[in-house]
Amino acid sequence: MKRCRLVATDLDGTLLRDDRALSARTRRALGLASAAGAEVVLVTARPPRFVDALAEAHGLTGTAVCSNGALVYDIASRTVISSRTLSVGLARRIAGSLAQALPGIGFAVETGHRVLHAPGYGLRLPEDSGAEFAVAALDDLWSAGAPVVKLLAWSPVFDADAMVAAAGHAVGPVAHVTHSGGTGLLEISAAGVTKADTLSALCAERGIEAAEVVAFGDMPNDLSVLHWAGAGYAVANAHPTVLSAVARHTASNEEDGVAAVLERLFTA
Repeated sequence: MKRCRLVATDLDGTLLRDDRALSARTRRALGLASAAGAEVVLVTARPPRFVDALAEAHGLTGTAVCSNGALVYDIASRTVISSRTLSVGLARRIAGSLAQALPGIGFAVETGHRVLHAPGYGLRLPEDSGAEFAVAALDDLWSAGAPVVKLLAWSPVFDADAMVAAAGHAVGPVAHVTHSGGTGLLEISAAGVTKADTLSALCAERGIEAAEVVAFGDMPNDLSVLHWAGAGYAVANAHPTVLSAVARHTASNEEDGVAAVLERLFTA
């Protein structure tokens, strides 16, 4: 690859260890990249509130591509720079199609600041404590007036890979459907909204070519970035689909695989 001008990294299962800690070695490696003039961009399915907590704990700054590309977020100012949301009407129609294709699933809406969940959506994440709000009925998701950054569909029965396959037939090209490893969880964004699409636009604004980007990921929602970047690395603990689709591999998140690559790139 050309000289690396931007490091794009996923968080969970990639940059962070399994306990969601950022190791001292990884922090030092990110510092090496920054000192060499490379911009570090977090590219995650997570919403800004999760990035805020991580930034506070580890002193991270810069830009984050959040919610699978739906939001571009300035960490220091806690400002959403740009957003591409799913229309409420389309989200409602997609939910109807998915309910027929995957009986028994429940739905929630990620707004960027909170999660609104309807009856039947049983997934609760500790890090979302205080940001989750129940609505009385599915129709209340659509009448709440909240932006649909992501439509979430959860099942206690179906495997996420099987759900993506079924959703592809049910939803078609009107939205982008993926998953980031959550058991039985689909993440649905507006058509054309992917991590790579948003990152490529951000790089174009900075005059950075794909060949000047090194990227890291572990889940199917990272594949678009790993294929787009000049050098895309799958960590050893990545989803089997990712490991088979990406030529470059590094050590697992528990073994600081991201740091290992950055040390090679930025240590003279």
